[in-house]
Amino acid sequence: MTPRCVVIGYGPGIGAAVARRFAAAGFDVLGLARSPGRHAALAGPGIALAAADAADPAGLAAAIPPGTEVLVYNAYAAHLAPPSAQTPATLAADFAVNVGGAMAAIGAVLPGMRRAGRGTILLTGGGLALDPTHWLPAASLAIGKAGLRSLALSLHAELAPEGIHAATVTVGGQVAPGTPFDPDRIADAYLGLHRDPPGAFRAEILFRG
Repeated sequence: MTPRCVVIGYGPGIGAAVARRFAAAGFDVLGLARSPGRHAALAGPGIALAAADAADPAGLAAAIPPGTEVLVYNAYAAHLAPPSAQTPATLAADFAVNVGGAMAAIGAVLPGMRRAGRGTILLTGGGLALDPTHWLPAASLAIGKAGLRSLALSLHAELAPEGIHAATVTVGGQVAPGTPFDPDRIADAYLGLHRDPPGAFRAEILFRG
């Protein structure tokens, strides 16, 4: 059976690059996005697109096929305002996507991974999780990425003994071709993490400028 990879938050940059990389490695890839029609030109052989909203936990979970071997969570949300201008509502709405959506997706795949005794969960992190002062208007995103990194590292410790690899790829700069943050280079890191052998699972790969 052809292994399946689901990329949540499919779009230009990391999402499409990861989908291409796993498709080239022999996976059937499903890219989930709020408006998949906008990204149809990015899809290639082995990549199908479907609609799902990371802000809708039940809908997101229902869109993930059974038997998914690799889950990539690349969705995010940000209300751009400095920390003092954020409100409980903006922080909660963004956190619901940045961390809550990831948890909904993980909850959808984890029972099957546990039955199989294997699987990979990869979460797209950001440098703001390490230095939230780097871009103060992205305060809500920084809080979300810090929470997502905590989730990834905690899941790594919990699930590795079960043969399930949870990890984060922390991208500390603007994604652009031909830079240290080239999306194809970053995508190689996702596939590399998936290929880590049991007993040698890495928890994080960090891209810095």
